[in-house]
Amino acid sequence: MRKLSLLLLLITCFSFSQNKQVLYGLPESPQSLLINPGGKIENDWYFGIPFLSHIHANVGFSGVTAFDLFADDAVPFGEKVTNVINQLDENDFFGANQQIELLSGGFAIDKNGEKENYLSFGLYQETDAIVYFPEDLADLGIEGNANNIGRVFNLNQVKASLESLLVFHAGYTKKVNKQLNYGVRGKVYYSLINASSIANTGTFVTREGRNNFYDHVFDLDLELRTSGVKGLSPTDGPGALLKGGNFGLGVDLGLTYALTKQTTIDASLQDIGFIRHSKDVENYIINNQYTFSGINPLFPDVSTAETAEAYWDEIEDNFDELIELRKTDNSYTTFRPVKFNAALRYAFGTGNSNVCDCLNNNEGYLNGIGVQLYSISRPKNVQNALTVYYYRKLFEALRLKGTYTIDSYSFRNLGLGMSAHIKNINFYLVADNLLDFQNLAKAKSASVQLGFNYIYNQK
Repeated sequence: MRKLSLLLLLITCFSFSQNKQVLYGLPESPQSLLINPGGKIENDWYFGIPFLSHIHANVGFSGVTAFDLFADDAVPFGEKVTNVINQLDENDFFGANQQIELLSGGFAIDKNGEKENYLSFGLYQETDAIVYFPEDLADLGIEGNANNIGRVFNLNQVKASLESLLVFHAGYTKKVNKQLNYGVRGKVYYSLINASSIANTGTFVTREGRNNFYDHVFDLDLELRTSGVKGLSPTDGPGALLKGGNFGLGVDLGLTYALTKQTTIDASLQDIGFIRHSKDVENYIINNQYTFSGINPLFPDVSTAETAEAYWDEIEDNFDELIELRKTDNSYTTFRPVKFNAALRYAFGTGNSNVCDCLNNNEGYLNGIGVQLYSISRPKNVQNALTVYYYRKLFEALRLKGTYTIDSYSFRNLGLGMSAHIKNINFYLVADNLLDFQNLAKAKSASVQLGFNYIYNQK
C-alpha cells in the first residue's frame, strides 16, 4: 500500500514551462504576436483555421524521467521508486501545459499598406498545472517515523495549482517608424476549473510521549482552494465546465526596436493579470495544533465487555475528531503566471533576395542569429531559460529556425521550427528536445506546436 501511494504521488506530480522559444520571433506565423504583441507584422490580414490555428502541448519532469521508473532491467520496481524519490528534492517539479486556439484573426487598418496600425484578436483555451515535489512527505512515506523520532517534517513543501480557462483577447500593434514598434494586448479570462494549494505551512514531528510511547504532534495551516469543481460529477459533459462564471482581466505588453540596420532587440511581458473566484467555490482548511498519542498498547480488560472492533473504531474516531477539516465558500483571487521574453538578433546575408523594409531594417536578410531570455513566475521562485538560435529564410515559401536552450529541465534542448506557405495557407510546426524524440521515456520534457492560417498580403 505504501509503495502504491508513492507511485501515485509520482504520477500525479506534473509541471510545465510554457516557454515557446522556437515560435518567439518567427514573424511568418501570426501566433508569434501572442508571445510579443509588439512583434513584426508580415501580413495585411489573416484568420486562423478554427481549432487548428495553434495547438500546443508541453510536458516536463525536472530531476527524473519515466525511464528511471519503468526501465526494463533487473531492478525491482519498489527499489526504482525509492531511487527516484531519493534523487528529488523540494525544488523539483513536474507537470503539463496545453493550449488550443479556437478562433483568431488580425488585419492592418491602414489604407497605404504600411501596416502602421494592426489589430489582432482571438479566443483560446489553456490548461496548466504545477506541483512541487514534497520531499519531507516522501521521506516519511518511505522511511516511516520509527527511525525519525524528533525529526521535524515540513509541510510548506506542499505547493500545487491547476487552472483551466478560456482567454478572450484583442491586441493593437503600432509601427512608430522603421526602428520602433510596440504593442498591447488586453485579455478577459474565464476560469473553467481552478484548484490551488500554495500557501501551506506547518510541521509534523514524533516525540517520546507521556501517556504512551510516542506523541505525534501536528502544527498545521493547510488550505486547498477550488472553483468550478464542486458542482461537477463523472456523468457531466464538457458543457458543465462553462458554468463556472469566474472572470479576470490581464494585459500583454511588447516592443521591437532596431538598433542598427542589422541588429534588433525585442521584449514582452505576458499575462499580467488576475482571476476573481466567487462562484462554485469550495475551500478545504486545516488550521490548528494537534497531538495524537497513538495506540494504547494495552487492550481493554475483558471485564469491560469492549470488543476489539469497537476498540479500533474508537481509535479511528478519536483521530478523525482530532484533525478538523473545515469547508468554506469564501471568494479568493489567483494571479496568472507572468512571463517575460527578451531577445537580441543580428541579421546578415542578403544574397539574391528582394530586400523588403516592411517593418524593420533587417527584414530582407536571409539569416539571423540571436539570444533569448525567458522567465516565468512560479509559486516558489522564478524559472528561467536561455536560448541561442539560428534563423534561415530558404526562400519566400519556407523559413526555418533552430534553437539550443538551457532550462530547468535540460542542458541539451535542441529545437526546430518551420513556417511554410502554400499560396495563402501558412503552416507551421515547432518542436524542441529533438535529441530525446528517439526515446521519449528518457526525455525530461517534450513540446510540440503546430497551426494553419489563411494569410493575405498585397505584395
